[in-house]
Amino acid sequence: MPRNHRPAKSIRVLLAEDQQMMRGALALLLGMEPDITVVAQVATGDAIVDAALLHRPDVALLDIELPGISGLDAAALLRDEAPDCRVLILTTFGRPGYLRRAMEAGAAGFLVKDGPVEELAASIRRVLTGETVIDPALAAAALSAGPNPLTARECEVLKASVDGATVADVAGKLHLSESTVRNYLSAAIGKTGTRNRMEAVREARQQGWL
Repeated sequence: MPRNHRPAKSIRVLLAEDQQMMRGALALLLGMEPDITVVAQVATGDAIVDAALLHRPDVALLDIELPGISGLDAAALLRDEAPDCRVLILTTFGRPGYLRRAMEAGAAGFLVKDGPVEELAASIRRVLTGETVIDPALAAAALSAGPNPLTARECEVLKASVDGATVADVAGKLHLSESTVRNYLSAAIGKTGTRNRMEAVREARQQGWL
């Protein structure tokens, strides 16, 4: 089929990417595929669900680190709000913990951005047929890394501890006592094998647990 001939029923894609140049390039390249149409582009996580409900894409192509909610959180919302939309995570950060969280959120695929656009287009087609598409190297890394050792509450406390927040700041934000916050931080530091909470935050982010 000629590349400039678009079939009557093409795959409708929503693209969520905060970097304008990357978003534009992806939209342009995917739009050159004869059976793919980019029907919506958003720059923030908060805009994903509304755009999906408005444009009814077949596949949502989501970055992870977005302003507002993350692509992983948006994937979980789409599973409930737009269950017919398949989610494909496309990210710069191929971290094992991100892959596990993406699968738990109902994503149908997880790819890193350094692959060719032809591979991305093929993956969009594959997830639409019901397949799960995962970067092979990342899948192997995720299996060797094991599950996230942190509890949901420990992750929440670590997230609230960034940007110089004090224990009192974290306690106030999460409506916990300061002693409870210290206990969660101590547990997280122990589980990550680090020396302090800043190192624990860094390690947890590197693993994709936050």
